[in-house]
Order: sequence, then C-alpha cells, then structure tokens
Amino acid sequence: MSYQWDILGEEGLQFFGKMSASISHEIKNVLAVINENAGLMQDYISMYERGMPIDAEQLKGASQMIKKQVQRADTIMKNMNKFAHSTDQLIKTESVNDILNVVTKLAIRFASMREITLEKIPSDEPINIKTNPFLLENLIWLCLDFAMDSVGPERTVRLLAKKIDNSAQITFSQLDCMPVIEKFPDKRMEALLSALQGDITVDTRAGTIIISLPV
Repeated sequence: MSYQWDILGEEGLQFFGKMSASISHEIKNVLAVINENAGLMQDYISMYERGMPIDAEQLKGASQMIKKQVQRADTIMKNMNKFAHSTDQLIKTESVNDILNVVTKLAIRFASMREITLEKIPSDEPINIKTNPFLLENLIWLCLDFAMDSVGPERTVRLLAKKIDNSAQITFSQLDCMPVIEKFPDKRMEALLSALQGDITVDTRAGTIIISLPV
C-alpha cells in the first residue's frame, strides 16, 4: 500500500506540474497576442496624432482580437480553477462528464501539438460518482495521452462518458495502434485504478480503451 501511494504521489506531482506548465504557456500566448494588438492600436493612435489617415476596420480588428483573447484567458482560468480545486478533498461526489470536460480542455494544447483533434461527445445524462477527482483526472490524462499516441488515420480521439448498470464508463475510441495487453495499463495506471476501485478494458478490434468506475 505504501509503495502504491509512493507511485500516486510522484505521478500526481508530475501530472499537476505538466498541466500547470501547459496552462502557463497558454496564458503567456494570450498575453503576447494582446500585447501585439495593443501595440498596433498605439501605432494607429500615433498615426492619427500626426494627421495621417487610419483604417477604422484595422482598428476595429485589433480591438476585437484583444476582446477575443481576454475571453480565451477567462476560459483558461476557469479550467485552471476547476483543476486546482480537484485537490481540495480526497473523496467527493463529482460529475464524470464535468471531470472529462476539464481534462479534455486541459489536453487541447497537447493534442494540437500532435495535430490531433479531441472530440468530446456531449451527454445530458447525469453521471455522478463518489471519487477522488484529482486521481481520476490523472487517470483520464494517462489514458488520453496514450490514446493520442495510438490515434487512427482520422487523427481524432473520441471521448464519451456513459452509465451502464452500476458502472460509469469513459471510452476513448478511434484508436489504431493499440498496446500489447501485457504492457497496458502500466504501474501508474494500476495504482490509480486500485485507489479509484476502477478497471480498464482494451478492445484492440474496436480500437477502444474503456475506464469503468463504480457508481
């Protein structure tokens, strides 16, 4: 048990650091775009002060870009807040769809770098479970990271949460180069599954990975 928690602690720190660094990079990118467009607006003002004509559409474009990036930053920070608050309590009732949405949004930058599309299938079905949200986010990320490495020719990983009987299932589909069963899940995933009382099923023919959790 002590060895298992050593794995969970180490993996958790790496997961939190990786996601925090990615979010920081996204915010830095937002600020760079805002700064660039603020500079353009200042150039237009300087032109106007010197009696030179300015293009109102260009001014409007810079203003709209700044507004767009502020909205983007607000979305990033909302996701960061949800992610950070997942560490507040060890066990609490959470929506599986909400947790999957958070991890999917956090992973968009990593998917973009690999030229992969993440397609989260919307679901109105309420799937609430008592779980450790941070450990579940970590497990979803590890499976998603592997799924992106195993993506099929369409370069799209499809994600779906659904409830079947007394089980909440998270499916990663559209996969191709599936793992050798003996090597998947690895020790990190096994430790997380044990802590969450969950299970993983790999279907090489269907090209899917399915996380099953007790409801």
